[in-house]
Amino acid sequence: MAATTAIVTRGKSARPRGGMLKKRPYDWLLLAGVILGALIIVVPFYLILVNAFKSPVDYATSGPFSLPQAIDLSGIEKFWNRVDFPEKVWNSIFISGIVSVLAVLISVLNAFAIGIGRVRGRTWIVLLFLLANLLPQEALLYPLYYMFKSVHLYDNVWSVIIVFTVVQAAFGTYLLSSVYGTFPKEILEAASIDGATRWQILWRVVFPISRPTLAVLLIFFFIWTWNEFLIPLTFLASNANQTVPVAISVLQGDRLMDVTTTAGSALLGIIPTLIFFLIFQRTLTRGITAGAVK
Repeated sequence: MAATTAIVTRGKSARPRGGMLKKRPYDWLLLAGVILGALIIVVPFYLILVNAFKSPVDYATSGPFSLPQAIDLSGIEKFWNRVDFPEKVWNSIFISGIVSVLAVLISVLNAFAIGIGRVRGRTWIVLLFLLANLLPQEALLYPLYYMFKSVHLYDNVWSVIIVFTVVQAAFGTYLLSSVYGTFPKEILEAASIDGATRWQILWRVVFPISRPTLAVLLIFFFIWTWNEFLIPLTFLASNANQTVPVAISVLQGDRLMDVTTTAGSALLGIIPTLIFFLIFQRTLTRGITAGAVK
């Protein structure tokens, strides 16, 4: 008994206090790198938040890093009124929402046919979807411009919706086809024995199990589409159809805005996506960690 107690005591004393391992130089270097990366990310947000509530005189006298001497909303009000910000937010929500839903739906149907249906040439089809994501947007502008002009969809939000639905669905198909390719065959065979059709297998078996992954895709598609700039700038010429990123850039180039108004426009552009992320944060976390533990 005494020997056992001595062994346990020696085992306990050998561990550092708090159960933590001793920090190595590599750990401190890694920690310093993480802190530096966090500062690089936080500093631009700090500048936007601080300067959005300054007056032009306050910014000129105190500089960009100091706190505002008094809360001034003139920069935010200028941007809000000049671009009709609620209209731009609605355009972005409408485009991003429809694109994310349609892209996920098309990705599920394509991936089910490729990953579970086992169509011929599966590897080459998946490779084509991957190559579609590697094409730069600049290479697509002229043929898409000519096509939408021909079908009278230029300066129409549906032109942007069609483009981004195809682009996002290509990535979703590439991702989901790999996931569905490893789907347990026993579950599919059991559903077939019970008399389920392929359509029923998709919506009653495959879809509920892969719902966390689809939720993550939906959130990412929404955010990616919201932040897109080049294609909406090219195909949405009129002010009434512009999205939030396009409205910010066009206003800056057209009106020679001051820094406080620029910061106010950036702050207003961030707030909707931040609210969207906070609302779906739990969904995103559950979707990412869904396959981590079995």
